[in-house]
Amino acid sequence: MKLPMRGMTEMSRRAFAERLAKCAFGLTVLPSGVGRSAGGEKLPGFGSAKSVIMLTLSGGMSHLDTFDPKEGPSQGPKKGMGTSAGFQVSEYLPETAKVARHLCVVRSMTAKVGVHEQARYLMRTGFEKRGTVVHPMLGSWAHHYLGASHETLPSTVCVNRNSGSGNGFFPATMAPLPVLDPAEGLRNVVPGATGERQEARLALLGEMDRGFEGKVKDGSVKAYTEFYESTMQLMKGKDLAAFDLAKEGAAEREAYGAGRFAQGCLLARRLVEHGVRFVEVESGGWDMHRDLEGGMEDEGAQFDRAFAALVSDLERRGLLATTLVVVATEFGRKPEFEGGGRGHHPGVFSWVLAGAGMKRGYVHGASDKRGASPESGAVTVGDLHATIGHALGCAVDEPVTAAGGRPFTVGNKGKPVLGMFA
Repeated sequence: MKLPMRGMTEMSRRAFAERLAKCAFGLTVLPSGVGRSAGGEKLPGFGSAKSVIMLTLSGGMSHLDTFDPKEGPSQGPKKGMGTSAGFQVSEYLPETAKVARHLCVVRSMTAKVGVHEQARYLMRTGFEKRGTVVHPMLGSWAHHYLGASHETLPSTVCVNRNSGSGNGFFPATMAPLPVLDPAEGLRNVVPGATGERQEARLALLGEMDRGFEGKVKDGSVKAYTEFYESTMQLMKGKDLAAFDLAKEGAAEREAYGAGRFAQGCLLARRLVEHGVRFVEVESGGWDMHRDLEGGMEDEGAQFDRAFAALVSDLERRGLLATTLVVVATEFGRKPEFEGGGRGHHPGVFSWVLAGAGMKRGYVHGASDKRGASPESGAVTVGDLHATIGHALGCAVDEPVTAAGGRPFTVGNKGKPVLGMFA
């Protein structure tokens, strides 16, 4: 959306956000020094991204068979191959090699969590899963700091999975909208009742909520009411067309490929083009313990084609300069290639970023000769979350106080890796 906040001065925008946060959570946010160093100069990359497309490869992508190939004992079924940027990727990624000049490859990611569920949680939130606190996804953090990205469309969308509690401790209005199958778009958008009946139901619900809110003074009640109202606006509006892949030509759909992940990438491009700020697209099937070769020829090939098509499509449309594409996975794979695959390995792995002010054709950090641990430039998942938040223009070092009085920051005190920005 064309946010009214974007037309405000820096101070009025800050004041509006502070009042909003204070009403919802009793917080103050967005200090005057956000995005600037102690000396006052603007930090590299701050606010360069208007949108983020996060491609989550669930199951644990093998860095050794994708973006950090090795020679010798750690080598898998394929060798490394040259790219348009000079560095190597695996022969499993021939299309990615062609767009490598746009990529910033991080070969020194490291974590301590090697179990799928907990590692996926870390990948999506930047926090280890502990206690009863549910942490937000990056899209919800951005919604909190920057406001909604569109008048009717959601600010955050999750494709190919249920978003769960993606808003974490933020209100329901900041929850991601799930799209379980990109080919089907949004389900159940045709109302089952007339407009008058829907309005009457919402009015009745509002009366009940106001009575409850008056007794318990819980701001989440108001948040859910606003969530229902925004859903009704979306169902009535023309912006639903953003979710309709039938609007794309046959050539565009063919370029990405036919799988759910591939079509999810195409849908992500449509959504950011229409004003959605944050889109996650999940690709499953990366848990390649026993058949890495078969998995890479299936999931790997679909990813290779779709990822390269997405980067090329965004560049062609002039969107890559303001859209940050992130390839994320919960951990890497062991140097030992045994039984046709590799085991879990959080010690070192690779993520990839492209667009929105990032260095192009660049490799940040390195793993050792075996691909077992970081050799230089170690980066945590929290650091990458802070880097993405920084690119969006979020106050990543300013805490948010959740229920119970505990302060949290984007990426759990992670620090933006400013050296990745051009």
